[in-house]
Amino acid sequence: MSSWTGLAHGVGAGHDLPIPAFHAYAGAFAALLVSFLALGLLWPRSRFRGDRAGRPLPARVQRWARAPALRAGLRVLGLAATAAVLLHLLLGPDDPERNPAPGTVYVLFWVGLVPASLLLGPVWRLLNPLRTLHTLGCRVVHRSPAEPFRRLPQRVGYWPAAAGLLAFTWLELASPAPASASALLAFLLAYASVQLAGAAVFGSDWFDRCDAFEAYSGLLARLAPIGRRADGQLVVRGPLHGLDGTPPAPGLVAVMCVLLGSTAYDGASGTPSWITTLQTSPLGRTATATLGLLGGTAAVAALYVVGAGAARLMAGPVRRPLTTFAHSLLPIAIGYLVAHYSSLLATEGPRTVLTAMGSGAAGPPGPEPPFSPGGLATLQVTSVVTGHVLGVVAAHDRSVRVHPPERALAGEVPLLVLMIVYTLGGIGLLIS
Repeated sequence: MSSWTGLAHGVGAGHDLPIPAFHAYAGAFAALLVSFLALGLLWPRSRFRGDRAGRPLPARVQRWARAPALRAGLRVLGLAATAAVLLHLLLGPDDPERNPAPGTVYVLFWVGLVPASLLLGPVWRLLNPLRTLHTLGCRVVHRSPAEPFRRLPQRVGYWPAAAGLLAFTWLELASPAPASASALLAFLLAYASVQLAGAAVFGSDWFDRCDAFEAYSGLLARLAPIGRRADGQLVVRGPLHGLDGTPPAPGLVAVMCVLLGSTAYDGASGTPSWITTLQTSPLGRTATATLGLLGGTAAVAALYVVGAGAARLMAGPVRRPLTTFAHSLLPIAIGYLVAHYSSLLATEGPRTVLTAMGSGAAGPPGPEPPFSPGGLATLQVTSVVTGHVLGVVAAHDRSVRVHPPERALAGEVPLLVLMIVYTLGGIGLLIS
């Protein structure tokens, strides 16, 4: 069996859970309910300051972070890594056991961006080879990269990033041959063409919210302990302050729903019932998997829209009713990502590196999983519950800011119910 099975599905089996399913569900429900009640009693006014919060780092660190040599080195590193992946796709064997390119893209890059962005900030903005190519092209024609031919309309927001993330997750989870070198190469070249064309028209601002991976890294970095304050200072701040500063742009909800829906589908796709459905569906595997991925994303979106609508009815209208609380979905998405892919990164990441070092030789087996079955299950459940508790905190702080004091808590009830549903669904995927 190809190691691609391990790359595509990072969720532990349900029998790994060391506690009964009822206790997992009850514990998650209790954690959310207690958090909600405690916040209602002890958190009467907003405490988060968004991009105004943070303690500046020492001046020496600020200068080092802005150093042109450091930034140029990171640009070169991004280009070199991308060139290596493309060369492996062009010249390497069409076998993920011997070609490190699929593992590099799906594990080291896609999964690895999560811890990298959570710890270091929006790292892909500095490494992004497409941003570098756009800058080099602008220098050739003596034009500033930030100078657009046309202004990017505000209504565009994160919608292109959401579409790009959906396309990438479809390639990984639903396409006929996700590890095929030709399919992966075609996707990367097509994606690069679209992004460079967008940047050529709208300038380098295009990448901030329209490049799926730069937007993905930037949103994850909202929970990093180091960030940039509104005045440009590099600061140490509480992660929830950074989360509160997430811009409520159009398409933000779509990005969150793609992240949640695709991760949920990835978990469900490894269950015996869904495998049987794929094998017996008259539509064929690819069409059925595509419908499953779209259905999972649509279900997450529909639940959120219903929850936001109910909150509006109970607490009164707010500006941007859908995006006002969208930031509270980000810790939930991160909790799912950590739960589903932490073991995958720890095992397949080193194997991919060893395969690359072997220059096309058959890859060695990955290292032993870093967690015991019980430890992995504990990490998974803890990640899901912690993400939802942080989501409750973020939603509460926003609610007491935008709603009248006497109605703020009532407006949170639908969001609490929504997060309970998400939590129970996430745990259900872990034990299925």
